[in-house]
Amino acid sequence: MKTTWWKESVVYQIYPRSFMDGNGDGIGDLSGILSKLDYLKGLGVDVLWICPIYKSPNDDNGYDISDYCDIMEEFGTMAQFDELLAEAHKRGIKIIMDLVINHTSDEHPWFVESRSSKDNPKRDYYIWRPPGKTGEEPNNWESIFGGSAWQLDESTGEYYMHLFSTRQPDLNWENEKVRRDLYDMINWWLDKGIDGFRVDAITHIKKIQALPDLPNPLGKKYVTSWEGHRNREGILDYLRELRDETFAKYDIMTVGEANGVELEQAEDFVGEKNGVFNMMFQFEHMSVDHGPGGKWDYNPDWKLTDLKDILSRWQNGLENRGWNALFLENHDVPRSVSRFANDKEHHAASAKMLATLYMLMQGTPYIYQGQEIGMTNVSFASIEDYRDVEIMNLHRDASAEGWSEEKILAAVEAQGRDNARTPMQWDVSANAGFTTGTPWIGVNPNYTEINVQAQIGDEDSILNHYRRLIALRKSYPVAVHGSYELLLPEDERIFAYLRRQGDEALLVVCSFSELITAGSMPEELAGCKAQLLLDSGNPAAQLADTGVLPEVLPLQPYESRVYLLTLTKAAQPFFSHSQSSAGTV
Repeated sequence: MKTTWWKESVVYQIYPRSFMDGNGDGIGDLSGILSKLDYLKGLGVDVLWICPIYKSPNDDNGYDISDYCDIMEEFGTMAQFDELLAEAHKRGIKIIMDLVINHTSDEHPWFVESRSSKDNPKRDYYIWRPPGKTGEEPNNWESIFGGSAWQLDESTGEYYMHLFSTRQPDLNWENEKVRRDLYDMINWWLDKGIDGFRVDAITHIKKIQALPDLPNPLGKKYVTSWEGHRNREGILDYLRELRDETFAKYDIMTVGEANGVELEQAEDFVGEKNGVFNMMFQFEHMSVDHGPGGKWDYNPDWKLTDLKDILSRWQNGLENRGWNALFLENHDVPRSVSRFANDKEHHAASAKMLATLYMLMQGTPYIYQGQEIGMTNVSFASIEDYRDVEIMNLHRDASAEGWSEEKILAAVEAQGRDNARTPMQWDVSANAGFTTGTPWIGVNPNYTEINVQAQIGDEDSILNHYRRLIALRKSYPVAVHGSYELLLPEDERIFAYLRRQGDEALLVVCSFSELITAGSMPEELAGCKAQLLLDSGNPAAQLADTGVLPEVLPLQPYESRVYLLTLTKAAQPFFSHSQSSAGTV
């Protein structure tokens, strides 16, 4: 019988290359993860999402897979994975894998055969097209990583499509044999006993059949190609087949990386009855600090009201219809404390506040490794210190456009993916306790102040704040199943909301201000019986805990508080009005 255990779960994402090195070669591995299972159990998480560990030449850190049913040698062996799975299950921890099925590595046997000749049986496993009249690419689409989305294969004289790296050729989902082979692989892993998948780049599997040139008003050599391949008509036919042939046969958890899916479409993707996934990652809030030029045009003056609007629309829009995946960090985005708050003068308060903000919304929270200790962005001195293929492509393309080295480094420091990929900071020993060797990428120099060892015994630490948040979520059903209601929607300093179930509600109040500020509560709530469940370490919050919610809450910089309210009759009309006017679809 299928259950909804994933709704009550807290997920911890592991980027294995940077988590813990068990053999001293400078690269994180399966034995390193195994050695930290008790730490993860102590944190209180229920599920581990492990980024790709499959066999790979590592052009894109494992997201270029050359064998779906083998383990990358740098990470270990299949026997070690089986041991990790068994030991995690012994501790009541489930494991979900990354499922990368939009593309493979160019070293995958399917592609090796596909490129060997035009009449090879595997030729149609990928997307091939002849050159244009003068040898140019088949169309003007740009790769998501920059440059053309096409690569010429000189041996056969045709181009293959790669929406990501040149070494990540896209699979041809129009070919039923491709789909059947993928489904067999997925079921092989599920029969092994894993507990589900995070499904990578899944909204890109359907391309416009004609593969036309896209509008190019600025006359660029290559143009942003989302219109040609992101969430195109017909994709749900593939996704429903994928669900029915694999996921639906098991009691598992699935989360789709659903870039480009609008709220109005969300029920098709994560609807309680007919959705293709249990939940999905939507990325609208991940662009709140992007300027007109996109990701690399960082806007430090982003507005809190924009963030409120985005998160609240998804909270209200999926209520009683689907399920949210809650996150502020992952392996593809900067560190949240550097991005959305203050990682210097108010580092600890900022990290606690952000944790409180998102972990008590409706949905399943995801913690990215190091987030629980407030790891920050890194500032490397040279582009040579970075490792990400996307950063290398930016450097190439931006340099060609005349960007200075300083401008490129500033963009990378603000938004580069390697901010999330520096080694996990375990202690004050060399290389932050991550490895006894030379780490594959540099350690953030602030590891001597920000590390697990320094925080694990400190009751006021960021780490222990995360522990308390997880415990709170598990202790109060309203934190999982309660409705969501935004308060103070126009306030640019305070993000406050309610979670309500029956006559009980959680009030979550978070300050985004570097100054002492105050939040005026709706008069209908003032006077409700209130119990302070959690604060970010401000003694004044405890002293002011009179058992009744005050009309005004004075807040220290980046302070956060969580109250349990017993609602009075006066508060009922407030909820009725608020819920009837909520932005649902």
